[in-house]
Amino acid sequence: MNTKLTLTIEKEVIETAKVYAKEKGQSLSEMVENYFKLITVKKRKINPKQLSSKVQKLRGIIKTKETVDYKQALTEELSKKYGV
Repeated sequence: MNTKLTLTIEKEVIETAKVYAKEKGQSLSEMVENYFKLITVKKRKINPKQLSSKVQKLRGIIKTKETVDYKQALTEELSKKYGV
């Protein structure tokens, strides 16, 4: 469920962020949401009901011999993708 959020940010920062978001092929809202996800990844719990049916079907199908810290892997990949 999406909820509207109002932020007060310097105009120049917004304009620069819009250009950056466009270059990355996403909206400014998506960029802000992804940033918040990145910085809160350790505090959030994944609720299976929030996942799409396709993702729910895929959960747990990959087995590895070593323990993988998926939250750390996600944080690293989002950092690479969004340069945070």
